[in-house]
Amino acid sequence: MRILVIGSGGREHTICWSLKKSDKVKELFCAPGNAGIAQIAECVPIAVSQFDELTRFAKEASIDLVFVGPDDPLADGIVDAFEAAGVPAFGPNKLAAEIEGSKIFMKNLLKKYDIPTAKYETFTDYESASAYLSEQSTPIVIKADGLAAGKGVTVAYSMEEAETALREAMIDKVFGEAGNQIVIEEFLEGQEMSILAFVDGETVKPMVPAQDHKPIFDGDKGPNTGGMGTYTPLPHIDQAIIDESIANIIIPTAKAMVSEGRPFRGVLFAGLMITKDGPKTIEFNARMGDPETQVVLPRLKTDLVDIVLAAMNGRLGELDIEWSDDAAVCVVAASEGYPGSYPKGRVITGIADAEAQGALVFHAGTAMKDGAFVTNGGRVLGIVGRGRDIAEARARAYEAVSVIQFEGKQNRSDIAAKALR
Repeated sequence: MRILVIGSGGREHTICWSLKKSDKVKELFCAPGNAGIAQIAECVPIAVSQFDELTRFAKEASIDLVFVGPDDPLADGIVDAFEAAGVPAFGPNKLAAEIEGSKIFMKNLLKKYDIPTAKYETFTDYESASAYLSEQSTPIVIKADGLAAGKGVTVAYSMEEAETALREAMIDKVFGEAGNQIVIEEFLEGQEMSILAFVDGETVKPMVPAQDHKPIFDGDKGPNTGGMGTYTPLPHIDQAIIDESIANIIIPTAKAMVSEGRPFRGVLFAGLMITKDGPKTIEFNARMGDPETQVVLPRLKTDLVDIVLAAMNGRLGELDIEWSDDAAVCVVAASEGYPGSYPKGRVITGIADAEAQGALVFHAGTAMKDGAFVTNGGRVLGIVGRGRDIAEARARAYEAVSVIQFEGKQNRSDIAAKALR
């Protein structure tokens, strides 16, 4: 098969790495890719937003299957564009991708079908939102309705912080049109958990759960990022809670999408909070998570191509998906200044040494310059250690982190520490 992956981040590098292991893959392409992906696939310099160019390339290159990585093109209907061009694409169509593209749609769907989530109100004008906010207590959560590269959510611990988040989204338009509508949501306390699932209509095949670390600094301090590290499994979360989350949240959501005439096919990502009242939904994403993918796919034993083809052909329910018992810990090495503005072009050393130690190094924001890897994004690398348990995987991840260097490198030092306590 000739497969095209859409995207340029660490998630897409991991997807390419996983697909590359299949003996069914004859040629692998990635648009636009990055310097790490270029080591294992042919990178095609077409942006994820250029649907006409992407579909033209897919037809000219006789692509058999497209795997879409990022959220923005899914929300904009890239799967519909490929299907209209006669090219099979794995991912939800535009109608189904709205479960991530609009937080208001997602919250209203959960409310309609009585699926556990936080209490909320939605607003289309600043004055109404501000008046409602003034009557609430903190902590409280402010969410831009649309896609904002993982940065459209503020957990405000003071009213001043909440008002600033509201003003930035609705008045200052820091998220563009994504902030035209706002969700104000109750703050949920507990352990966070991410469960990704392969979905084909009402058929749900959950992946192994993972836990993300969103804030930039140790101890979950500082502004939210796209994710600073992940780990799997979650030894501190009971299997009964995981099963309850799948039975009461993920499966009912897949069924609700079918009932709404928006059947979901692709990867459905549930961001959950384990509260004192049981699991509740924080968010749904319409694609694989980043950096959750970097720890989940290394545990996948079944051929990823077989899973995708089964989902595409309505046979997902016939497939038994196997996972390894190993643990995996991913630590993100980020640029100085991230999640704000950051420099680019700083030389990265030590990647080959880390890989020689057995680490997986997935490139997120890298480029090649004068024969060397250089920084080209906020999150630069996802460095993954694997082991028999979290302690071993974590030690190997941080050992690899220590040998990879670039000027201004920042990373959290407490990824997966919760699992050891």
